[in-house]
Amino acid sequence: MKEVIQEAVKLLEGSQPCVLATVVRTKGSTPQKPGAKLLVRRDGSGVGTLGGGCVEGDIWYAAKEIMRREGGPEFRDYLLNEDIAARDGLVCGGTMYFFIEPLRDPQDFLPFGEEMMGAYESGNPVSVATLVRTDSGRGNVGARMLLREDGSTYGSLGDPELDDLALDASRQVADLGTNKHVMTHDGVELFVEGFTTPPTLVLMGGGHVSKATYALANVLGFRIYVVDDRPQFANKERFPEAADTIVVPDYTTGLDQVPINANTFIVIATRGHWFDDLALEAAVRTPARYVGLLGSRRKTILIYQRLTQLGISPERLKDVHAPIGLDIGALTPEELAVSIMSEIVMFRHGGSGGAMRMDEKYFNRAINKVIPTEAASV
Repeated sequence: MKEVIQEAVKLLEGSQPCVLATVVRTKGSTPQKPGAKLLVRRDGSGVGTLGGGCVEGDIWYAAKEIMRREGGPEFRDYLLNEDIAARDGLVCGGTMYFFIEPLRDPQDFLPFGEEMMGAYESGNPVSVATLVRTDSGRGNVGARMLLREDGSTYGSLGDPELDDLALDASRQVADLGTNKHVMTHDGVELFVEGFTTPPTLVLMGGGHVSKATYALANVLGFRIYVVDDRPQFANKERFPEAADTIVVPDYTTGLDQVPINANTFIVIATRGHWFDDLALEAAVRTPARYVGLLGSRRKTILIYQRLTQLGISPERLKDVHAPIGLDIGALTPEELAVSIMSEIVMFRHGGSGGAMRMDEKYFNRAINKVIPTEAASV
């Protein structure tokens, strides 16, 4: 998404119009989820993706038509029935809802786009609410409202009640860079997006589990920092793609050299109980929303007892993920890395952590389409 916003800002700074298509709502199984974006330039080229196939092709064509006839913003739905899904090789069958908006006047988007890009770089989160549909005439389709971390705002949706709804939703999505769809009783739809730094992973301890976790987190797009008291375990040769490797005298320090906000995930996997103890003490004093500790329940209990004596609140300790990870029966460092990163991804996106196996009714639907046919042919 960052590259789409970046390109929109670049084009508008050069007074070049473009069209931005965003997935604002989905139902059922779809190739992309809310927040996916496609930017179409005046020459027909684009940045981003809406999932490929005929869906993207049709929305691309609609965007070029809006550009050609100088049309206004459009709200569209797209039903992915079984025939369409099969034709494009998609394993899905839901509905996607798109907001397609022309960006012509730089001042309509640039103030928002520049602050979005600033949030990506600085870590000061912002959220932007866009009015994408109104059946009641309330508000202005395409209007935006931005909320900053300090509570100040910019813009309006054209209706005080809608502005209040937008502010409530904005506070829920800014810190983690997520999004939220809001629909009112009279058919007004808002799409609210949070913008912040990329998810940041801090590995306290540079041993085998952290090395494996680093490799997986790097593929998943995390910005990674490694903290260790041993130079041979915190260096660019061992972690070449890390944003930084920090050697500390002990684990009470080091985190002050890392940019930490609510979109930061701290994993504690040092070489011993005492080091874990110091690392967790430092981690729980930061604003990181996720802190995880690798190790046994017995070790965790002993550490919690000491930190409670130091005045760390039970509420903060209760938020710690310990033992860290999802229960997948992991044994090797690589399997533990999968367990750890699975829990972090689940936490970021609000997943349940359970198996996605389909309900029995869907299994029966598939089988019953075949068995009667076979029985009839006997």
